[in-house]
Amino acid sequence: MKMATYYHGATRRRSYFEGWYLKHQTQSGRALSLIPALHIDAEGRRTASLQVITENACWWLEYPELLAEERRFRIQLGENLFDSEGVRLQIRQQELTLTGSLSYGRFTPLRSDIMGPFRLLGGMECAHGVISMGHSLHGTLVLNGEMLDFSQGTGYIETDRGRSFPSTYLWAQSIWQDSGTSLMLAVAAIPMGIGGFTGCICVLCHDGREYRLATYRGVRIERWSSSGAMLRQGRYRLAVDVLEGKGHPLRAPVQGEMSRTIHESLGTVLRVRFWIGKELVLDHTDHHAGFEYAVTASKG
Repeated sequence: MKMATYYHGATRRRSYFEGWYLKHQTQSGRALSLIPALHIDAEGRRTASLQVITENACWWLEYPELLAEERRFRIQLGENLFDSEGVRLQIRQQELTLTGSLSYGRFTPLRSDIMGPFRLLGGMECAHGVISMGHSLHGTLVLNGEMLDFSQGTGYIETDRGRSFPSTYLWAQSIWQDSGTSLMLAVAAIPMGIGGFTGCICVLCHDGREYRLATYRGVRIERWSSSGAMLRQGRYRLAVDVLEGKGHPLRAPVQGEMSRTIHESLGTVLRVRFWIGKELVLDHTDHHAGFEYAVTASKG
């Protein structure tokens, strides 16, 4: 069995980024996401960052270097550690104090790489990965004097790497703690060859099963916009609709430099419906979903 690779940036020299998205959700629905990242500009300068996101605010922190391991999930930024066992944070800056530790339960990986055969295509701007569709949390963090208790909460982890985020894309992530259901959806403009194409990767874990809808499996994207998306693949049909949500500014990569501003919401009200044939097997509204929709001219 091939071992997973959790870090690809050790030998990269220029125009490259690699980041990990770690979402933590309390039992009551409060959310905190952490994005440690490596970035290498066109001149080969290596820098690192940590973005911290809540439902109401976000922060950008810079670090001189990022340390990570290829064969196990383990990332270090200064005194902050992110690994398969949990996170340990010691952030004390002028606008942000975030301290404490969380422990993770067993990860829920996908059965295979979410990129499918796309992982073999050279020249793609960005490759996506899912490390855990859901895992239990235990512990507390103190954010600017407020204690956040994540015990009995739920976590999610994914990763991206490449040169740039797509010029236009949609991303949605949602997890329902009470049912163990989780969703990741990404639709993006892919500039491959003449004209490029619109690609989709999506996975829904529900009732102990993994449903995957993807371009390499023949999915048809019936609509996608800042309001959500509708997908159809064989007998499967998925509707993801944004009912409410306001994003906060985050930095995103363009040719390895974190020079682009996107907007993400951790408090999006997202309705998810899933049909198999004519049967509606899932209809759920999540008030704490993650959502991004970005449109801009790409430099990469």
